[in-house]
Amino acid sequence: MLSFVSRLNLEWSGAVSISTILVGASGGSSSNGAIDLACRIALRFGSHFEGFHVKADPRDLVPFSDGGISMAASGDFFDKFVADVDSLAAKTRTSFQSAVERHGVAWEPEPPSAPTPKAAASAAWREEKGNGPALLARRARFFDLVVLGRSDRVVDQPHSDAVEQTLLHSGRSVILAPAEAQPEFGASIVIGWNGSPEAVRAMTAALPFLAHARQAVVVTIGDKHVESAGSALEYLGWRGINAKRRHVSTLAGVSPGEHLLASARDVGADLLVMGAYGRTPWRETLFGGATHDVAKASLLSLLLSH
Repeated sequence: MLSFVSRLNLEWSGAVSISTILVGASGGSSSNGAIDLACRIALRFGSHFEGFHVKADPRDLVPFSDGGISMAASGDFFDKFVADVDSLAAKTRTSFQSAVERHGVAWEPEPPSAPTPKAAASAAWREEKGNGPALLARRARFFDLVVLGRSDRVVDQPHSDAVEQTLLHSGRSVILAPAEAQPEFGASIVIGWNGSPEAVRAMTAALPFLAHARQAVVVTIGDKHVESAGSALEYLGWRGINAKRRHVSTLAGVSPGEHLLASARDVGADLLVMGAYGRTPWRETLFGGATHDVAKASLLSLLLSH
């Protein structure tokens, strides 16, 4: 998609750089897909990525009485809880290390002491204890990109605490990975465009992937945002990305999210880029409306930005 000169300009500007990636390794059913995708992205860009696991703190989950843990949380209950938490952490780390070895990524817990001409992909592991969503959002601030699994809660509910808090409080974009690895990633990209600041940020965050894509399509739904889509195409064009435009007329009974997913299927997209927004009340501001509909598409990676 890019000419040699355009690609050099992108690399010189740093637009294609993803130096660090944080992958949320919860240990749930969605973790393996996120870890696999993080490995693949790291290999593509020569990135360092960190598997981040938060161990639940029993003090955050049990009732308190008179300044101490209640009788319900004493004895065998407490011991079993701690044992289960430790077991999950150990199992998740083993899965992470297996994926790292399978992809041939080097283990490198510390950054290099001196600049290197071209860094190779590397990986590390980190554990903390406490409130998972809050700690994940705080840690994510120091990475270029965050990869999270599409958990059952993301699919079935209008929001997910981990995804929502990361988008709101980290200042970073998030890729929601499907539970199963895709045959390709980032070869064909659809950008859901509605002219919002969230859509602009998502498109900008996707530049590293767009620079390497075979195909990029900017999709508008309805007539409201057709004009600003032209500006988006110009923005990409000045960066050497020859994106196409696809306009979809609205149909009664078909939501914007469903239209967007249908367009992604029609062009064979393996990555969908869109802003994270929705309707009030606050709990639906990120995963209401179109964003929620798209988050349920478990076979497609989704780049979100707020």
